[in-house]
Amino acid sequence: MKDLAELLGIKYPVLQGAMAWVSEHNLVAAVSNGGGLGIIGTGAADGAFVREQVRRTRELTDQPFGVNIVILSPFADEVVRVVIEEKVPVVTTGAGNPGKYMEDLKAAGTIVIPVVPSAALAKRVERAGADAVVAEGCEAGGHIGEITTMCLVPQVADAVSIPVIAAGGIADGRGAAAAFMLGARGVQIGTRFIVAKESIVSQAYKDRVIAAGDTDSVVTGRFTGHPVRVLKNKLTREMLAKEKDEISPEEFEELMSGTLRKAVLEGDADFGSVMAGQSAGLVKKEQSAKEIIEEIMNEMSVIYREIII
Repeated sequence: MKDLAELLGIKYPVLQGAMAWVSEHNLVAAVSNGGGLGIIGTGAADGAFVREQVRRTRELTDQPFGVNIVILSPFADEVVRVVIEEKVPVVTTGAGNPGKYMEDLKAAGTIVIPVVPSAALAKRVERAGADAVVAEGCEAGGHIGEITTMCLVPQVADAVSIPVIAAGGIADGRGAAAAFMLGARGVQIGTRFIVAKESIVSQAYKDRVIAAGDTDSVVTGRFTGHPVRVLKNKLTREMLAKEKDEISPEEFEELMSGTLRKAVLEGDADFGSVMAGQSAGLVKKEQSAKEIIEEIMNEMSVIYREIII
């Protein structure tokens, strides 16, 4: 099996999770310059937005980076076309099976890494031609599956022969070391990069992540079929109350529309959607993306040396 860092052309096997409104060109380039793989979060953005982000990222780094394609986005076809035209080296995919795009992406020489919540989907995308998979546990922030990282990663590693990247609940060298012991060849980290110095996230959002404790995240919208992990605030209390009132999934989604942008760009940490994983309780300070990556790798190296001794 090819080493993940070698496959991606990066120094460290660390990917930055794609987060809508958060993972834009400044953070992406900083992660790639720091030795990891920065990934542009597209959310429901159209092709023009993605093209602009790709070009701005290239102005800031000559290192490999990626674009995340949300399969359920109405603009997925546009985004795939832009990725191919702009010769983006890596894509990750989420919210569905990328099989319909695999042939075109592979023909363009793009490395394709789907995010999967189950071993079954991991096997399907491997058969379709995926180069690696991100096994994301429910500890992650944002949209989540049902299986924990601890249980999901080894089962996915047993199910496929391509590299597995662990995600969900990983924020330091201890989590990274554990992921490798479970069979992963790399890690994807989102929550800790929210507070990177290069992140454009509002200071109120960053402060809420840094102040979070181990029980400060909650999952909303389970009844819609698209559960989301966020930090508790006035918005989550209102939405959880509405869930008990048997609000319809459509009404719920309409009320939540625009709340992530409100938190990220407008700094409303009370009525904005402060997406973050359970690892927020481990995030205690702002650092540059490079410092975050190197600290994680150094911590992991110390742990390995202690195990060997």
